[in-house]
Amino acid sequence: MEDLKKVEDLFDHTREYINIRVEEAKLAVAERVSTVMAMVIAATVVNIIFLLCLIFASAAGAIAIGTWLKSYWLGFLLVAVFYFLAGLLVWVAKERLIRVPIMNAIIRQLFKNNNEYEKD
Repeated sequence: MEDLKKVEDLFDHTREYINIRVEEAKLAVAERVSTVMAMVIAATVVNIIFLLCLIFASAAGAIAIGTWLKSYWLGFLLVAVFYFLAGLLVWVAKERLIRVPIMNAIIRQLFKNNNEYEKD
């Protein structure tokens, strides 16, 4: 009878241990996902601010070039051609310039604290 009680206790402890480990894994995943989301949101806000700066600087540059060439439309056209060429360059190298670095940053962030959870 006492052996049966020990077996039941063992099963209870095992079940409790498994539940705790599952909860710990859920918390670890939630922490990593929230860290990545915070990183993405912060990067988005910063990029929007830089985009606004770039728009105003581009308009100022187009006006300056237009004044220099005595034709505003030509200034804006030259700025547009510059951005078109820059866009083509980025499109050709998008894999190396955009996709791979973003994937690496997210993966690095997801697995940054991996050793911390394996110590147990």
